[in-house]
Amino acid sequence: LLVDLQMPVMDGYAATARIRELEGGLSSKASENSGSACRVPIIALTAHAMASDEQKCKGVGMDAYLTKPLNLEELTKTM
Repeated sequence: LLVDLQMPVMDGYAATARIRELEGGLSSKASENSGSACRVPIIALTAHAMASDEQKCKGVGMDAYLTKPLNLEELTKTM
């Protein structure tokens, strides 16, 4: 899932936190039912190029951080 950090209604940080929260609930239910829940890979795609932004992305559960303009080779390698 590619998320921009600046989106209308809910930014990428909040969206990622919510997804991870929902996944936590699914993991609990999967454990109860002896199944397995999957984790959605989330990649930040942003014009923000500060180290603190990347750390914040990782802190809310994003798996990778890419800056705009998007480099297709880098995106492919990240995925």
